[in-house]
Amino acid sequence: MKISMRTARYASGVAIIALMAGCANMDGMGQGGKTAVGAGAGAAIGAGLGALIGDSSKAAMIGAGIGAVAGGITGYNWKGVKNDVEQSGATSLGVDVTEMPDGTLRVNIPSNVSFDTGKYQLKPALLPVLDSVARALVQHPELRAKSIGYTDSTGSAATNQTLSVNRASAVTNYLARQGVQSGKLTAEGRGPSNPIGDNATVQGRAMNRRVELYLYAVQ
Repeated sequence: MKISMRTARYASGVAIIALMAGCANMDGMGQGGKTAVGAGAGAAIGAGLGALIGDSSKAAMIGAGIGAVAGGITGYNWKGVKNDVEQSGATSLGVDVTEMPDGTLRVNIPSNVSFDTGKYQLKPALLPVLDSVARALVQHPELRAKSIGYTDSTGSAATNQTLSVNRASAVTNYLARQGVQSGKLTAEGRGPSNPIGDNATVQGRAMNRRVELYLYAVQ
């Protein structure tokens, strides 16, 4: 009996997810049901989900989120933190707050409310949103944050990389000034990698110029 390529991919994805989930559950035994998923396991789960949905671009987006942190606790209750960030003005500004498959909370900060073109100074409208993130990090000792900066594909690779690092650092530096311990914060620049829009269009390039702030809980 012949098996279609899609079916094979589906089966492969299920096998990967089952394997990673099994390993994660073993790691979490004896720790109150909380499970830690490392970056390697998370990336594999992302690949498995990509196989299931049959979309390589979505697989890359899932993998990008899962690969952002290591050792994050899955199943963390983000309800209170998410509501606070959204009510701080995130929704009206177009800042998307999403619980990711790896257990992190992603705060996606678009360029129109974060930075002017080619700059890395934070815009005042975004500060109340970052203030709410800072409050969560101060009030919940188990929480950490990683800021990842991205650019569009215009300009040189070196310029884009530097700009993405500076934008990511601008976010974490602001959080630190609000009382968040520096040891709870990390920043990374990825230049034009992991685009979420079409760099051939104005709208797509605007989508790609962003900072993704991931909150995660540790054991």
